[in-house]
Amino acid sequence: MMRTEAPPLASVEGAAFAYRGRAALRGLDLTGVRGTTLALLGPNGAGKTSLIRLLAGRLRPDAGSVRVLGGDPHADRATRRKIGFVPQEIALYPRLTVTENLDVFARLAGLKRGERREAVAAAIARCALAAVAGRVVATLSGGYQRRVNIAASLLASPDLILLDEPTQGVDLDARASIHAVLAGLRAGGAGLVVSTHDFSEAERLADRVAILADGRIRLEGSLAALMRPLAAAPPEHEAVLESPPDATAEAALWRSGFSPLGTDARFWRADHGAAGGLDGAALLTALRERGVPVAEIRVRRPGLETLYRDSLAEGLGLETAA
Repeated sequence: MMRTEAPPLASVEGAAFAYRGRAALRGLDLTGVRGTTLALLGPNGAGKTSLIRLLAGRLRPDAGSVRVLGGDPHADRATRRKIGFVPQEIALYPRLTVTENLDVFARLAGLKRGERREAVAAAIARCALAAVAGRVVATLSGGYQRRVNIAASLLASPDLILLDEPTQGVDLDARASIHAVLAGLRAGGAGLVVSTHDFSEAERLADRVAILADGRIRLEGSLAALMRPLAAAPPEHEAVLESPPDATAEAALWRSGFSPLGTDARFWRADHGAAGGLDGAALLTALRERGVPVAEIRVRRPGLETLYRDSLAEGLGLETAA
């Protein structure tokens, strides 16, 4: 008897989508796998949220296909039940308790009366919410509210969990708690897709990363494989200025191998140790002698942020790492 291969957890093939006449996704291909976390990185407007909403079935692609366990999440309600969607906004009832909120979402998920109590208890346990289960949501910290937001997505025991900026605006302790929840979900066999702007978060959580820009994937693959070539790379230097540079200081930075880091004119970066081979202290002295108002030089090993910046640089083609 021939064996039939199970469909991938999620697959996106040639997906295109436009919003208000602007192309948000341009023929994008991507695959999600059980028991792994895929981090989506990219600047604002890159298409990350559109991609997550396509996977959730909230949007339908203008071209191409989106499948979750072989089904169409936009057209098939049974497929949507296999998906947990955690939006960037807190989508809770602020005047209800945690337990009451989860009971409402369990009803909306179509769970029968006999199933709801067990599902709510399981979600509270998985997200470590027992201490606040009886409290009104409006009285909770932002970190707890985000954990309740995640718990609401787990009530139907989804196979695929989609999270859009799950730790936005929370403190370090809350972030660590949310990371522990997500790691537990992955260990339990769920597939996770996490959109984030936080490189350290992506490095901590992800098995695979996909970097998007202008509706296309610029770089995608195993995080370990993508990071491997950087292990032997020389350190990077980041110059932090006391104030934006004048024309003379800016010219000196360029001549020293630095380029602007983002939109804040006080931050400059020298790619892969290109700043004349000087160590941090010598570079600080050299830049000050050239009239650059530099406050400090940060030296660090290149990491995911380096891959991100390089992948968005002009002229880089599509790449994939197994």
